[in-house]
Amino acid sequence: MKFQERLNESFPGAVTEEDFVQATHRILSQKGFTSDNAIACVGVCRDEITQPLVERVRKTWGEAFNFSSLAGMLFLGKTGFSAAEQHAPDEEEKERYVFFALPHIAIYTNGEIGVCRRAGRKNTSSACGALLAFKKELDEGRVQLGLDVNDVEQSLIRMRLLQEIPYGQVPDLLSLTQTTLRVIQSDLKRMIDLTVQTDRSDYAVFTGIQIHGPDGNYIWPALCYNVVNGAQEEIAI
Repeated sequence: MKFQERLNESFPGAVTEEDFVQATHRILSQKGFTSDNAIACVGVCRDEITQPLVERVRKTWGEAFNFSSLAGMLFLGKTGFSAAEQHAPDEEEKERYVFFALPHIAIYTNGEIGVCRRAGRKNTSSACGALLAFKKELDEGRVQLGLDVNDVEQSLIRMRLLQEIPYGQVPDLLSLTQTTLRVIQSDLKRMIDLTVQTDRSDYAVFTGIQIHGPDGNYIWPALCYNVVNGAQEEIAI
């Protein structure tokens, strides 16, 4: 199976990163969001191959607040979310936030999940490395519980994802990435509920999975919506 076949099978409806980011701006401009009156907040994996998405967001929405952790998890908590929101323009006493939150995965030329090429490296590489490391621990039955102060983010990944994986099950990388997406969506909603004041703030949420292919990056859009004047509306990309 080749890359395009795997992409269509595993991520139907995936679009290029450029089309995804342009769509967010086009759709939200109709809701009063602009690069001058809104702040973008981006949560992706720390991996350098995720950064083209961050750069596209910055070029489209202006300088963005960095939510990123390993695997795209949202570990910045209320303090981080509140800081981002306090940096938003307050045009006419209205604040606007655009949240992007996506885990990532690679698909190789031959359609193999989790495999990619990195510039400067002779052999193939993998993505998401943090999720693959966690999966390996599950495979070998040696998951380390508790907080390792020398590996804080990976410890938090283990503790958070273990809450969502049935005991004794070892998901494949695709399923684990999908579980990570659901966790990110849930954690993002919880942080928004804790920090955003909808009586004076509008916001939009764009979630999905970032996919690294041999010819560039793609986005599989998942839950996307905006909340304007307290009313939520789904967004289709």
